[in-house]
Formats: sequence, C-alpha cells, structure tokens
Amino acid sequence: MAIHAAKKMNREIYLQEPFRSVLDMHGYTLDNLPTGAIVATCKLNDCLPVTFAGDDEIIAYGGETGHKWIRIDGHERLFGWFEPGRYGWK
Repeated sequence: MAIHAAKKMNREIYLQEPFRSVLDMHGYTLDNLPTGAIVATCKLNDCLPVTFAGDDEIIAYGGETGHKWIRIDGHERLFGWFEPGRYGWK
C-alpha cells in the first residue's frame, strides 16, 4: 500500500499540537513538508473494526477467531480518527 501526502497542506493544522511537535521532531517545517507525493509504502497485514474497551481505551478487535486485537494509543491515537464503525490497520 502506498501512503500519499495531499497536494495542498492545511497550514492551520501544522500550527496545532500534537502535529507541530511531532513534525518538528522529525525536521519538518511548513517549507519542507512533502506534498502531492507518495511518502511511504507498507504491507497491510490486517484490518479490524474499532471499538471502545472501557476506561477511554480504544482497540481494533476482530479477526476470524475474534481473538486478534490492536491497542490504539500514543501518536497513533492522536493522529487518527477512531470511533466505532471505523477500522484500525495493522
């Protein structure tokens, strides 16, 4: 799978946290952030529906046996849009 950066950048988002800190940590600024290009490739191993596990914990849970799960936390959670009905990738 190819991960693509949009051609146009939302400059207001760049100025918000946690986006600015993480981009700064990796040496990106408004002037050198890649746009309109494939920025990474990956192998998609699994795709599981998102659910809440209580105590504000979010997981993607499912699989053929119902025993696979992925905890969604840290930067993944801050940068993603995770709510029931959506999916988490592994």
